[in-house]
Amino acid sequence: MKNIALILSVLAGIIVVYGIKPSAKIVHYLLAFSGAYLLSITALYLLPEVYGHEAHAHETSFNIGIFIVLGLLLQIILDFFSKGAEHGHFHVHDKGKIPWLLFLSLCIHAFMEGIPLAHNQSHNTLLWAIVIHKIPVTIILGTFLNQAKFNKSFSLLFLIFFALMSPLGNLAGEYITLFITYKTQITALIIGIFLHISTTILFESSENHKFNSYKFISILVGVAVALLA
Repeated sequence: MKNIALILSVLAGIIVVYGIKPSAKIVHYLLAFSGAYLLSITALYLLPEVYGHEAHAHETSFNIGIFIVLGLLLQIILDFFSKGAEHGHFHVHDKGKIPWLLFLSLCIHAFMEGIPLAHNQSHNTLLWAIVIHKIPVTIILGTFLNQAKFNKSFSLLFLIFFALMSPLGNLAGEYITLFITYKTQITALIIGIFLHISTTILFESSENHKFNSYKFISILVGVAVALLA
């Protein structure tokens, strides 16, 4: 069920890109909603989960903090190669030239965020956070592929491959011993990634630092939905 939901989130993004063709403003409102939801889920569920066991010694809690910081740094590195596609940025330079590093970084990101789903206590909440996040990312990626004038078959093939990354991460989290043993540390790593992505979306959501009521409403709705999750 989790893997199906993850795949359907990407398919929904594909349908939006090639069927509805939304305006850039609509995509940014959806992105603002997903950023607020992702940040709220991280603060309300994921952080308390990794820090919530009273049996944790100070040293253990400190180690968890290190992995959160490493997640932040890892996402900064991935951003360098993806050009910020995870939080709404894409730039078409050489049309028709395949940006392999961008695709690779997005696939690594998608694979990693699927790993904690296997044994996370708040897996349903985390699942919906990832699903909601992947829809605007897929729309942005699909729009990039269109504007870069890639062959439609190639574009769909890549988006389908991208759709499989998080389910593969989930399966790896279930069956690979390394990921099972260090599930708490990996969740902390993903928290760092989510903190970077969500805060970047929210802090960059206003153009020229001007108040945008529609984006603010999108953010409030994202927070409200997370509180009701």
